[in-house]
Amino acid sequence: MKKVIVMLMGIFLIIQAGAISAQAQKPDYEKYGKIAIAVVQADYPEVNINDYEYKGRKTISKNLVEDDFRFLVDDKGQKFNVIVTVQHDLKNEKLLSLKVTEQKGK
Repeated sequence: MKKVIVMLMGIFLIIQAGAISAQAQKPDYEKYGKIAIAVVQADYPEVNINDYEYKGRKTISKNLVEDDFRFLVDDKGQKFNVIVTVQHDLKNEKLLSLKVTEQKGK
């Protein structure tokens, strides 16, 4: 009986350690999301940003990826999307390019 309790406690501790570890790790795109937010706020200082969404990642080559972020912008009642595409290198974690595109009428 004692062995079963000790084994269950060990399993519980392993599960808890895994949960804590998963919470401590931030998605690698979070850094570029913060950059995207700053760019949209700088490009559109007079508007309200109502929504923000990470749209996903495209692999360009072995270490090169593009992350897309969508912002719903409200400019005096006119709502439109702003897409920020961030291209970066996974190996050295450097930003390579950033593109901002408006999608009005959608």
